[in-house]
Amino acid sequence: MDHDKSANLIARAERTIPGGVNSPVRAFKGVGGTPVFFASGQGAWLTDVDGNRYIDFVGSWGPMLQGHAFPPVIEAVRARAERGLGFGAPSEIEVELAEAVVERFPAIEKVRMVNSGTEATMTAIRLSRGHTGRDMIVKFQGCYHGHADALLAEAGSGLLTLGLPNSPGVPEDTAKHTLTLPFNDATAVAAAFERYGEDIAAVIVEPVAGNMGCVPPRDAFLEALRQLTAETGTVLIFDEVITGFRIDSAGAQGCYGVLPDLTTLGKVIGGGLPVGAIGGKADIMDRLAPLGPVYQAGTLSGNPLAMTAGLAMLESLDAAFYESLASMTDRLADGMTEVAEAHRVPLAVNRACGMFSLFFKDGGVENYDDVARADVDRYRQFFHGMLDQGVYFAPSAFETAFVSGAHGDTEVVRTLEAADRVFAGLE
Repeated sequence: MDHDKSANLIARAERTIPGGVNSPVRAFKGVGGTPVFFASGQGAWLTDVDGNRYIDFVGSWGPMLQGHAFPPVIEAVRARAERGLGFGAPSEIEVELAEAVVERFPAIEKVRMVNSGTEATMTAIRLSRGHTGRDMIVKFQGCYHGHADALLAEAGSGLLTLGLPNSPGVPEDTAKHTLTLPFNDATAVAAAFERYGEDIAAVIVEPVAGNMGCVPPRDAFLEALRQLTAETGTVLIFDEVITGFRIDSAGAQGCYGVLPDLTTLGKVIGGGLPVGAIGGKADIMDRLAPLGPVYQAGTLSGNPLAMTAGLAMLESLDAAFYESLASMTDRLADGMTEVAEAHRVPLAVNRACGMFSLFFKDGGVENYDDVARADVDRYRQFFHGMLDQGVYFAPSAFETAFVSGAHGDTEVVRTLEAADRVFAGLE
């Protein structure tokens, strides 16, 4: 495929934008080569600036649950834009989307709209600390919760070692309050609570990890988190920025039947526009200003365009949609497994409804250590091979592939045929 225009654009972008991109993974550092610049999207397909077309499994990193340029969303946003782009004041559409979220999520009694997933998780941590009067938080290796200082910490090799910052610019005094534990290890969490329980303000977790690839929870892991936090008055936060409305109409908490105290949302509830939200128990949420002392604000929070897009998206989702999405995800995951076996390529495939990941390794993947043992170079070969075949996966071995309601038989067949050709040439 010809990518001359993309190559020219990245060279031009690098003169005015750090690294030429506005989010690091777009730079293709994980796979090498030149980033692709896209011009348009329709359904399950993307078209780049050179006119090449691709079946898309990135989906703007999750929000395009019905595919690109979904007509109900486009029409609703167009009509709303003609009435004004924003007011910096309340509008009815904010109330309508909040009601839709509360109606669908059993653990959310009240919700506050913000502008990004990072802002939502940052607010959830601040609110948890304000509610409990404690400072320490627990997170898990491989789970990403945005780039707020408190969440950019890594525990290192010691199981209960307090965190040190793994990004310059994060003060050690901030990171020292973050404890990072192995994902899917209930025993490690129990040990942490035995030692620090009364000091832990919150446990934050992606109930299905999506930022080290798709890694579902082990049986009883989420239940263990719920029990330990309830016993100590610790706030349990489910980061459902990715899973919210993707794997179930009530997110992972609906799928697994474990209810957190706070939930962060994003992606799907903006229908493709920038958005985030934090919701949860009313007694905790009411500690936010203006009712309570925990401050949070945002000029563009509840922006009418984003609220309109999100509501149009949610109104398109029903039980039949999720049944079809799960079936399509299974067909792709099972098909990839069969192709890999046919070519004797070690491959672990994880999935949850609307999400799947390919790990080039023997054995299963249940935590970050498993992910780290995957063959990154082989993924690089796979990525570029599929790109040449007109199939766009994430330009990183540690991201999730997203399936949409626009992916159908044609896309599945073409993807698996392309994979068959690519796997045949893997070294």
